[in-house]
Amino acid sequence: MFDYAARRGRLSERLRAEGVDALFLGLSADLEYLTGIERGIPFFGQSSYAHGWVAGGFFRPDADPVFVLPRMVVTFDLPVRPDGELVVVSETDDGAEVFQRVAKGLGALRSVAVGDRLWAETTLELARIFGVERLRTGSSLVNELRRVKEPDELTAMGRACRTVEQAMSAVAPRVCPGVTMAELRDEVELELKRAGSLTPSFATHIFTGMDAASLDSGEDTAHEPLPDDISVMFDFGGVVDGYCSDFGRTIVAGESTEELVEAYEVMLAAAEAGRRACRPGALAREVNAACRGPIEDAGLGGHFRHRMGHGIGLNIHERPFLSPEDETPLEAGMTFTDEPSLIVDGSFGLRIENVVVCAENGAEVLNDYPDDLVVNA
Repeated sequence: MFDYAARRGRLSERLRAEGVDALFLGLSADLEYLTGIERGIPFFGQSSYAHGWVAGGFFRPDADPVFVLPRMVVTFDLPVRPDGELVVVSETDDGAEVFQRVAKGLGALRSVAVGDRLWAETTLELARIFGVERLRTGSSLVNELRRVKEPDELTAMGRACRTVEQAMSAVAPRVCPGVTMAELRDEVELELKRAGSLTPSFATHIFTGMDAASLDSGEDTAHEPLPDDISVMFDFGGVVDGYCSDFGRTIVAGESTEELVEAYEVMLAAAEAGRRACRPGALAREVNAACRGPIEDAGLGGHFRHRMGHGIGLNIHERPFLSPEDETPLEAGMTFTDEPSLIVDGSFGLRIENVVVCAENGAEVLNDYPDDLVVNA
């Protein structure tokens, strides 16, 4: 589906431009982007194999990749063999010796970049083999390729957006007094699966606020019944073909107040201001400031505790960030979340979140779900 060879060709250009002779990536979104080697579905406990630390691939300019993988990974986690040389490390092998032999076989390397998601043992072995002074961080090189999405990537992300919208449509009528956040969370994740999502793209979060008295799907209050006349915030995402969506909406169970409705309109204005500002050449921090503007003007700045958003793609959070510290000039095809929120402790919580694509006339929204406040009176 994706042109991995073309992606590696662009990586070769980046490696040459940066004077990097080789890049080693562990099992990660970066490796999946370049080769199609899929990451497993995340889970809480740590799994491990003998010589698990060797797992990854070496990339050099204009050369096929060389993969070093434990036998268990090849047998159980590699349904399609990637292009390039594959060295398999069996349980009874000397993993360090095999890894060194492969690394030394790449030739004299003056500069070796390493991915951000490596085991410490892997990095230490690379430092021992090549010399620590020759190592540098490498995931930024791949991020510069990944941050601008190709049409096939946007198609996958659009399908991931459809999964959350189908789930929201199914669960929205259930937001009524007496339901618990745990019940809503479980139903969202069931509906995501029914809609075709591989897995939630992050821990599904459904909550009424951020103070100790709030109901929250991730806290002890998850099983407390929802009272009358309160807003519920949804934050969840789906995964299709490895690409993530991130989605948020607000639903009121019962009657809303004039204050809440007015604040919601301010939040929508903030999302729209950020969307319009998300153009090629704008700095990431400037887009964040544009989003904050309507909220600050309404005197609600203290209740917007978040940034406008973050890059999104194969990972749920990617650089650049639409945040005060990020000076990155935006490019057409970059994808972000647009997610202003207003949380007033003891009163109400509001949020909205869409995935947007940076474009000349302001970002294009990948979501189709209505932005309107839903009131289940």
